[in-house]
Amino acid sequence: MRHFDDATPIYLQIAEEIRAQILSGELAEGARLISTTEYATRYRINPATANKAVALLVDEGLVVKRRGIGMFVVDGALTDLRRSRRAAYTDDVLHPALDTGLALGLDDAELRDAVVQYLESHARKES
Repeated sequence: MRHFDDATPIYLQIAEEIRAQILSGELAEGARLISTTEYATRYRINPATANKAVALLVDEGLVVKRRGIGMFVVDGALTDLRRSRRAAYTDDVLHPALDTGLALGLDDAELRDAVVQYLESHARKES
């Protein structure tokens, strides 16, 4: 069973878990989500909490309700998620990481070398 982080509302954690499943391909476009009742049972939470998570994803345009058959990942959800996450990634992750490297005394060449080495290593793992 999943253990939730006390600092973040559970419905936001469930919504983020579903977004991560879309990004990873675990939930493909057109795939059916488990029902809010199944989420509630699986995580031992109130069904209203699970419903709030799914409603958030509907509001974001990532999920659509098909009356009588369930909730489905919309076509284009992966592209939309990647676009929105890329915009935040540079400001929220990459720039702070580079600032930390600079604060630690790494120079531009060392940072570039570290990035190149990482990407080359990553490419080898994928081949």
